[in-house]
Amino acid sequence: MGEVVTPLRFGIQLPIQAQSTYFVEPWEQSAGAADLALVARACDAAGFDYVAVCDHIAVPRALAGSMSTTWYDTVATLGYLAGITTNVRLLSHVYVAAYRHPLATAKAFATIDALSRGRAILGIGAGHVQAEFDALGIDFARRGALTDAAIDAVRAALEDEWAHDDMGQRPRPAQMGGVPIWVGGSSPAALRRAAQRGDGWLPQGTPKKEMPAAIARIIEMREAAGRGAHPFTFGAIAPFLWVGEQTWDTGEQCLGGDPERIARYLNSFAEMGVDQVQVRFRSRSVAELCEQIQRFGADVAPLLKGD
Repeated sequence: MGEVVTPLRFGIQLPIQAQSTYFVEPWEQSAGAADLALVARACDAAGFDYVAVCDHIAVPRALAGSMSTTWYDTVATLGYLAGITTNVRLLSHVYVAAYRHPLATAKAFATIDALSRGRAILGIGAGHVQAEFDALGIDFARRGALTDAAIDAVRAALEDEWAHDDMGQRPRPAQMGGVPIWVGGSSPAALRRAAQRGDGWLPQGTPKKEMPAAIARIIEMREAAGRGAHPFTFGAIAPFLWVGEQTWDTGEQCLGGDPERIARYLNSFAEMGVDQVQVRFRSRSVAELCEQIQRFGADVAPLLKGD
């Protein structure tokens, strides 16, 4: 028998819960929990591997014009999503672990995993807004070291109830071995962190043409760290998509057309060694977004291949 090939998986960063001007659609600004639920359930029904939620605690006034101040709390939102979905996994993309004590992070994600029956993924990043660190009383210059230490401590707590000074935590994660930790970022430090400490990599800003070299570098560092046999998920981020005939101006950065064209583009990631790709869609309303999600699941997903 031949080797079983796993099709390229796909997920989405949810709208509404984060409203940076870099990706927000106008309709999201007046949307709320009911619309967020519609999108999450559409993804669940369409076979999406995960839905993702971002993380910012407070945005400085100087950046509010571009970032906005609408960033739903990550844990509260993932908990809400756990209760209204059935199969789709729940990802933090990404959680700034340096902002919290590792035991607090472990408690939150173990609880989400237990409540969702094993669907949590902890995506962790180092953070980038210095004023946010300053407001929380955390040394921005030490964010890399703090993130490394947090991953180690959170992983220990997720794997062993009594890992920290005889302090126990329940509920325990539903997933065997604890919640997977995917590391976000595209800097050399982020790639090192993913290779040496992560169960997956979430690139943020890596151009497509540079993905093969980044993947090869992570594989090399994983082997050097003795982690080559450990399961690992390579991620990628697609441009905006539009499934079907483009009947309105979706913008120059949007890849539109028939399902075969979109699948060919996404399958090129699988050929690089990518396991999952984060997709996103242009839309003018929540109904239109849900329709695009349904079309993608029905018409594009069956054409996606593995590596």
